[in-house]
Amino acid sequence: MKSIKNIFKEKQHVLSIFFTAGFPNLEDTTKIISELSTNNVDFIEVGLPYSDPLADGPTIQHSSQVALQNGMNLDVVFEQLKAIKDTNTTPLLLMGYLNQIIKYGEDKFCQHCKDCGIETVIIPDLPMLEYENHYQQLFDTYGITNVFLITPHTSEARIRKIDALTKAFIYVVASASITGAKGEISQQQIDYFERIKTMNLQSKLIIGFGISDKETFDTACQFADGAIIGSAFIKHLDRSGVAGIGAFVQKIIE
Repeated sequence: MKSIKNIFKEKQHVLSIFFTAGFPNLEDTTKIISELSTNNVDFIEVGLPYSDPLADGPTIQHSSQVALQNGMNLDVVFEQLKAIKDTNTTPLLLMGYLNQIIKYGEDKFCQHCKDCGIETVIIPDLPMLEYENHYQQLFDTYGITNVFLITPHTSEARIRKIDALTKAFIYVVASASITGAKGEISQQQIDYFERIKTMNLQSKLIIGFGISDKETFDTACQFADGAIIGSAFIKHLDRSGVAGIGAFVQKIIE
């Protein structure tokens, strides 16, 4: 499996796709990864279904509910990911919430990440202080990097601190809201992207939340190193299933 750092070295306008493990069907996780990889998605964000996903909008909340009803849990997703470790070459990230990790067992979670070749995690509700005091050392032990999120309301001082702590990329949340497609990117959002770009941060920048099609992806890439599409992909997956993945991705990268 390639490293995310190498992906950024190899190309510009990096495309990442988010989906919820176990949705629409329990055994679809590896099929979705395979289809996304075949269609040249640069890295894949695997969502860990959770009963109270605070950062997520209705579409991803629904996918989490369905996945949990299907029987998805951390043991199952790690089994699925471990099964494709030796054949999958596209970097995989895990996106979940802090309570999931604590309940599962922090060392157990990190060891399973390592066993599956997972090097990067996104935990939106992990406080920076808690990361510095505890999780940074824990993640370093297992070779895991953490992705921090910034929003239009994040102060410059905090952004620069995040930049100093970042080893993979900074997740630039496009708006101060939950996930979900929101139509065109507004001038207010563009002003925000420009402000972050002119800070000349050392870290790579990936824009997410509200990126839904080629137009919004291309706009985001004018101000960052790439973008993540989540809710729009899950809606397409719900309508068209695994067989429709190629058509969705090609419309973005054509």
